[in-house]
Amino acid sequence: MNPRWVFFFKLCGLAIVVIALILLFPPVLEFVEMGARELRYLWWLVLLLALAVWLIWGLGKKKG
Repeated sequence: MNPRWVFFFKLCGLAIVVIALILLFPPVLEFVEMGARELRYLWWLVLLLALAVWLIWGLGKKKG
């Protein structure tokens, strides 16, 4: 499969998961909004997002 299609499917999957969580769990949306406002106190939210991005795009790459 073309790497661009793989990237596209991963991006669509991530968007679907985020939208589903927001629709199913409104407190999650409130928490994320609070985290965006109080980023200096919730710096670990950024670390979790970075970990998610690394797991989605960085973990499956071949070395070498």
